[in-house]
Amino acid sequence: QVQLAESGGRLVQAGGSLRLSCSASGRTISRDTMAWFRQPPGKEREFVAALFRNGGNTYYSDSVKGRFTISRVNSENTMYLQMNGLKPEDTAVYYCATDQRIILSSIRLAREYDYWGQGTQVTVSS
Repeated sequence: QVQLAESGGRLVQAGGSLRLSCSASGRTISRDTMAWFRQPPGKEREFVAALFRNGGNTYYSDSVKGRFTISRVNSENTMYLQMNGLKPEDTAVYYCATDQRIILSSIRLAREYDYWGQGTQVTVSS
């Protein structure tokens, strides 16, 4: 089994940057498909970004494309989300997720991921 732990969330002003970390333990995640989701206040969990296992191709939601970057450092067993140009609408609890068997067409679907972290709060003030 794998355990995930997010960190790095905090209060930041609009236009600022943050880097979230998702540290994995229990096994290596180098061959997993990994993703970031977020849940804004009063809303459902939504896809943010994913890093697919085969070749490490990256995918983003339209709302963060060009501002956020997902990456993974296998030697650290850690995934990151670099967030630039933050907006108040980016305010949410951010979750990382991982799965070994998910197919490409399902990477935006939260229900397809087996393992989740506990979340980290990102608040962007205007």
